[in-house]
Amino acid sequence: MTALDPSDAVVANETADSVDDQGVLGRSYRALSVGIVSVVLLIAFEATAVGTAMPVAARELDGVSLYAFAFSGYFTTSLFGMVLAGQWSDRRGPLGALTTGIGAFAAGLVVAGTAQVMWVFILGRAVQGLGGGLVIVALYVVVGRAYPERLRPAIMAAFAAGWVVPSIVGPLAAGAVTEHLGWRWVFVGIPVLVVFPVALALPQIRRLAGGPVADEPRGPFERRRIRLAFAISAGAGLLQYAAQDLRWVSLLPAAVGAALLVPAVLGLLPRGTYRAVRGLPSVVLLRGVAAGAFISAESFVPLMLVTQRGLSPTLAGFSLAAGGVTWALGSWVQARPRVAPYRARLMGLGMVLVAVAIATAPSVLVHGVPVWIVAVAWAFGCFGMGLVISSSSVLMLRLSAPHEAGSNSAALQISDGLSNVVLLAAAGAAFAALGGGSTTGTAGSGAHPAAFAFVFLPMAAVALVGVWVTTRLRDL
Repeated sequence: MTALDPSDAVVANETADSVDDQGVLGRSYRALSVGIVSVVLLIAFEATAVGTAMPVAARELDGVSLYAFAFSGYFTTSLFGMVLAGQWSDRRGPLGALTTGIGAFAAGLVVAGTAQVMWVFILGRAVQGLGGGLVIVALYVVVGRAYPERLRPAIMAAFAAGWVVPSIVGPLAAGAVTEHLGWRWVFVGIPVLVVFPVALALPQIRRLAGGPVADEPRGPFERRRIRLAFAISAGAGLLQYAAQDLRWVSLLPAAVGAALLVPAVLGLLPRGTYRAVRGLPSVVLLRGVAAGAFISAESFVPLMLVTQRGLSPTLAGFSLAAGGVTWALGSWVQARPRVAPYRARLMGLGMVLVAVAIATAPSVLVHGVPVWIVAVAWAFGCFGMGLVISSSSVLMLRLSAPHEAGSNSAALQISDGLSNVVLLAAAGAAFAALGGGSTTGTAGSGAHPAAFAFVFLPMAAVALVGVWVTTRLRDL
């Protein structure tokens, strides 16, 4: 390698300065920003639309007792995808992980949409989860490589804003399609959305964020992380199976799952994560606490409204629609330069809002309480999540060296996904043990309100733990 002469250095510095002065929609970043936000739009449409159709799919496939698996199966395989994407992106750049992930994501939707039994449906969700894990970590690596630090809060806010239209249109569209055409069309129709983000984003990613950062040869440490990724996925899957099959014989897969899961988690997350050590470990822990509590509770909201209050799938899904707007608003607030010095306090406020929202949701089990209470509570909870999730991503990238962005992004997402898996398994076990699987879809007929209460209230307690974790983020 030869050194630049002084004139080359001047030109390079001027070019870098002119790029750094631009915003996320400046000339140098516009196509990339629009492309990767479009990818987020795809994921958002899937999450909002599929969540609306899920209660109907579970009933028609005679799988309400396995309802939690339809969500946790996604998160289980995504754990492996996250670790793989982190290693892949650090070694070769994020392009390959992103394209493979989008392909798997679309394939999983097709499998789920054509399933005739619940276990095939869950298999499709698992394939989809593998793709989702690859995509989300690759996107974080793109942000870390392509954007200067001052623009990262803004692009994270743009990711959150990408959920606004899907959160409003998705439940309505999915509910209408489910009622008039059938729930299968919600799944098989979404892969069409793959074409636009792939065509727009990938050339820009190749130009601005392609290739490895470091040239170290493939070593034992990388192979060890892949083995740990298999262990964490297998362990999480066994724990979920044991949680759904409430018999003494299930203690065996539960013990094997824990034996695989615990050392794998300790090996893949930053040292000190579960002791809330200041710095990156606390950031990673908070991400898991926030996402696990909120998503686990949210997964049961449409089912509760359909089976306990007799809402249609459209109205049940639409009760969560305002959350997309307030989530984006919370993310926009954290991106303001003026609030940057108060980021930890904002995250603490966010966790308080999350805890209150989750605790308020089961109040609609009392039939005198209006159902719109859930929509209002969830709007405030989503505002809190916007503050917490985007800020945790910003802090993670700030605390990561360039060649560690993939691994640390994977750690953040593993904490997110693993918490979802574990808490969904626990919620699913409580739900099934209290007779939740016997709900029939008609308000007051065969329904067990206590099953829902024992999902939401423990998740509110977990969110309160997150309030304490935010105190470990001061001065970061």
